[in-house]
Amino acid sequence: MAPVATNETAPLNHQVLKAKEDEKVFNPFYSPAIADDGDSTYKFAQYKPTFPDVKWEPLTEQKVVERGLFADPDKRALLSAASKVKHLTPAIGTEIHGIDLRQLSDVQRDELALLIAERGVVFFREQELTIQEQLDLAAHWGPLHRHATTPIPKQPGLDTVHVVYNDHSRRPDPSAFSKLELWHSDVSYEIQPPGATSLKVITGPEYGGDTLWSSGYALYSFLSPGMQKYLEGLTALHSAVAQAEGAKAAGLPVRRDPIETVHPVVRVHPATGWKSVYVNPGFTRRILGVPKAESDNILSFLFRQISENVDFQVRFKWEPNSIAIWDNRVVTHSATFDFWPATRHALRATPHAERPLSVEEYERITGKEAKDRQIEIWRQQGIEDPRQNGTAKARPRGYND
Repeated sequence: MAPVATNETAPLNHQVLKAKEDEKVFNPFYSPAIADDGDSTYKFAQYKPTFPDVKWEPLTEQKVVERGLFADPDKRALLSAASKVKHLTPAIGTEIHGIDLRQLSDVQRDELALLIAERGVVFFREQELTIQEQLDLAAHWGPLHRHATTPIPKQPGLDTVHVVYNDHSRRPDPSAFSKLELWHSDVSYEIQPPGATSLKVITGPEYGGDTLWSSGYALYSFLSPGMQKYLEGLTALHSAVAQAEGAKAAGLPVRRDPIETVHPVVRVHPATGWKSVYVNPGFTRRILGVPKAESDNILSFLFRQISENVDFQVRFKWEPNSIAIWDNRVVTHSATFDFWPATRHALRATPHAERPLSVEEYERITGKEAKDRQIEIWRQQGIEDPRQNGTAKARPRGYND
């Protein structure tokens, strides 16, 4: 028989029900987490999320100087200062030890911009830089972005800081999203989407809460020459509408009217000259100029490669004071929401980059030929392109892992 509630157990049951009501669920991508456990003694309470009810003017095109173009290709000033430099996968991700980001000279900052452009994402640990120092570093690479819907810190004067915060009071709802949908390039719907973006974790769980990045360079190189050429001639619509509607559904203000922008499906990074696939599940809605069925199938194929092809990916386990700096022009990323009810708190600085250039635009404006990253690396290694004449020469093999 079921136990009968007594006067002693009834208040306890009421508390349990109330706690469950308080642990509200949310879509972690389009509906921002309005999380606050009410702990006023929390060390970083001034950086907890807030959503000011203000209105900003639409963004217009701004001048951006690509700092990676000024860098020594060998990055001697930066790399000679490191105690260890470790590439995490062939395609993407490098971890650097022994460098204090607060001490970088402008020469080293330029070389770091080029390294990030080449490797997609670069990781540092044990970094004591303040949020203002993080913003100063980001501003070296471009004008700082202010997000229209996501939270900013409670501390005044930090409206260019993007707050990532989750505690036990808000639980991600797995029925509200698929893992594929979480893959994105930050605010790719902007006229000038971000370049070298930094995220510093200031509080995190003992385990869980990892972030993954996927290389758009590697995705481009993976495709057949015919598919590469086809995609180079296409454009796609990137939309802020769903993110704005998610904020409104959560009862939050939208500080800037949502926009939709057309960008090339393949863009060229100005510092490397390498081609990258530039679509993402979070914000890319449709390829223009082709039948919808064709658009749906192409985007589905590309999205699944981004999310499922582990050869393109790197995964990072955060620690407090770890910082990742990635180039939104050439990578997508996704979060793991496996750490609830622990607290995870991070601060992001986001500089604008140039308006995305197609292969045709890049070659016309610069007079340079846009390149396939993988072919360039093979050439540096003295290896001829095994896909010459459009025919793969590699023999099929099995995997023993």
